[in-house]
Amino acid sequence: MIPSSQLRRYPTRRAVLGAAVAGAALPVLGGCVTEGGDGGNAAAESGAKTTENPLGVPDKTPLEVVIFKGGYGDEYAVNAEALYKQRYPGATVDHKGIQKVGEALQPRFVADTPPDVVDNTGAGRLDLATLVGAGKLTDLADLLDAPSLDDPAKKVRDTLLPGVVDDGTFDGKTQALNFTYTVWGLWYSKPLFDKHGWTFPTTWDAMLALCEQIKKAGLAPWTYQGKYPEYLNDPLLAMAAKAGGPDLVKAVDNLEPGAWKQAPLVDAATAIAELAGKGYILSGSAALSHTEAQAAWSQGQVAIIPCGSWLEAEQKGVTPGGFDMVMAPAPALGGSDKLPQTALQAASSESFIVPAKAKNPRGGLEFLRILFSTTAAKRFAELNSTMPSVAGALEGLTLTSGLGSVKAAVDAAGSNTFTYRFRTWYAPLGKAVDDATGELASKRITPADWANRVQKAADAVAADSAVKKFQR
Repeated sequence: MIPSSQLRRYPTRRAVLGAAVAGAALPVLGGCVTEGGDGGNAAAESGAKTTENPLGVPDKTPLEVVIFKGGYGDEYAVNAEALYKQRYPGATVDHKGIQKVGEALQPRFVADTPPDVVDNTGAGRLDLATLVGAGKLTDLADLLDAPSLDDPAKKVRDTLLPGVVDDGTFDGKTQALNFTYTVWGLWYSKPLFDKHGWTFPTTWDAMLALCEQIKKAGLAPWTYQGKYPEYLNDPLLAMAAKAGGPDLVKAVDNLEPGAWKQAPLVDAATAIAELAGKGYILSGSAALSHTEAQAAWSQGQVAIIPCGSWLEAEQKGVTPGGFDMVMAPAPALGGSDKLPQTALQAASSESFIVPAKAKNPRGGLEFLRILFSTTAAKRFAELNSTMPSVAGALEGLTLTSGLGSVKAAVDAAGSNTFTYRFRTWYAPLGKAVDDATGELASKRITPADWANRVQKAADAVAADSAVKKFQR
């Protein structure tokens, strides 16, 4: 599937909208739209609101849908568009499956001629915080409060997994809705571990002991997607969050002074440094792309790799039969962690937006109401072995080993899930963390250096009055 570098890496906020048109940044960041479900677009058409058409979709108005055609493909979206056509037979649907969403759509947002609904995902995606600040997105409250397609007695917002609405909310308004539910953890082959009698560790001390056994068996214990060091950030940040609890995560996201120098973060960085120092990371990992690192793992050269829950889908056609990959939560740093070891770093992703200046914003909202139905979500899960953010979408399906392990981990975590938002809110800080972790894993800086470097970057963002700040 999509590497996390594509899901979560953003260009700088000031450069996003104006990048393709010289000098366009300032005009784009001005001219906010008025309030309202249609984002103040006076030209937008609306139909009569009825029980069957609660969002007032005009039947004969064309709908333009732009989908990021990455590892998930776009068949799931074509399926939802067919369901849209059944409900609105007078409408034509213009479907575009593309890869460089930001490059293709930035000029259209500048010109206020955007599509009606966009899957804003992939490398170089448009930065949500910048779009929000420029007033370029529709408030999705009407959609969230509309009756769900499956059960009219339930609002759409009540059919979503925990945290999904919050993930797309900026300053109290939900302006993006994420379709997949991503869980980050550590992946291994169950048959490989069974063959050697290995048990996946739940503490970091046990992890180091296991790594020594794996190394003696002739395998590299760990690798990571070296060209995208944020993959290695995931276990680091997860272990820190479990040790420090929700207050640590909030302090980081809220740019509090000294947040990155908290002991759990330094301890988690020390854990990653231990992997490198003890020779437990596959030699040359720093130079590997995500596909190269994952290929080495699925070919049996490496025992453990960090990744999000899209890994199984991304490895289709690469992983040999009988590999039976499974995911486990990151270990606990110690016995005094504030969250249980089963706690998961989890968040929704694959971000859908309805532009404020769309010609058919009501149709865009309705497309999302259809996409976030159980019928469409189940089809997505069948096609991509990935958990949608719609509650109950996996029920009744025969699950693969990877997706089954993800569901089991989510069930075991219950309400003990967490996610950091600094990467979405502050792109330069996200890059600074990535770069520092890459240096840490290459043994070029110490854990203390890592904390100092990241804290300096966080302080710079906090001091920059041009950067809009968010709080949680």
